[in-house]
Amino acid sequence: MPSAAPRILTGDRPTGPLHLGHYFGTLHNRVRLQNEGVELLLVIPDYQVITDRDVAEDLVTHTENLVVDYLAAGFDPTRSTVFTHSAVPALNQLLLPFLSLVSIAELGRNPTVKDEIAHSRQSAVSGLMYTYPVHQAADILFCKADLVPVGQDQVPHLELTRTIARRFNDRYGHVFPEPEALLSATPLLLGTDGTKMSKSRGNSIPLGATPDETAALIRRATTDADRRITYDPDSRPGVSGLVQLAALCQDRDPHAVAAEIGDGGAAALKRTVTEAVNTYLAPLRARRAEYVRDLSYVREVLREGNKRANAIAEVTLDEVRDAMGGFR
Repeated sequence: MPSAAPRILTGDRPTGPLHLGHYFGTLHNRVRLQNEGVELLLVIPDYQVITDRDVAEDLVTHTENLVVDYLAAGFDPTRSTVFTHSAVPALNQLLLPFLSLVSIAELGRNPTVKDEIAHSRQSAVSGLMYTYPVHQAADILFCKADLVPVGQDQVPHLELTRTIARRFNDRYGHVFPEPEALLSATPLLLGTDGTKMSKSRGNSIPLGATPDETAALIRRATTDADRRITYDPDSRPGVSGLVQLAALCQDRDPHAVAAEIGDGGAAALKRTVTEAVNTYLAPLRARRAEYVRDLSYVREVLREGNKRANAIAEVTLDEVRDAMGGFR
């Protein structure tokens, strides 16, 4: 039976702490959707960590920290589900039939695969890298998600998922919906170096950073020699990224924030941003500290989520096997 509420699948790789880019780009919106009655599933794709690195370092710690961040941001485990790849065998078994529906050429042309290969931490690209978008298709289709929150750069990934669903249905009979993209309205949040905020680039402000750590990160941020502060993302990415961050935290227009700082220069800008970020994150950080002190609860949330996800995946895998002729 289809879910009464729209079902959304999203998630984050456990490769390091979540940061402000994650919060304003996805976390805040996920919580809003959850509170509006959407059925939300959050996958922690631990298997996908080794697509672009040789080993999965600190995997347990990173996974638990992700759950802590979700809870602190407002994730409600009684209404939504968080789970890990490795704990749901039936989900991962979908990878095999799905791989039979796509060509090597199609995988090689995928823009996300190309980008991941360009930034890979491995000395040589593994076969798993090419299956990355198919594994993501399994994440999305195992629960028959209706919507998938993505940035514009991830649309080709979702289009491949839709292609796999369509080809499976054409070949074996209708089992899967073709999920739609839920594009974020939040603009790209730049890191402290003026490029996209990213865990791997070392330019992010983690949600769990202390106020002093936050201040130190912002002091090192890239600006320019023009003392007058303006919001001009094209010609002044470093300055504009900081202005935008303050504006998001204060729920204000970035042009108004820049005008208020005026001729105060980079020092005044960084003070404004530091105060805005630390004030905005204070309640989240307080909740986060409580969950860090009670990791047994965090682990229980994950156990229950894994149990729910397994129940969904086993039903879907049975449908797939029956459709394909009774594989067991």
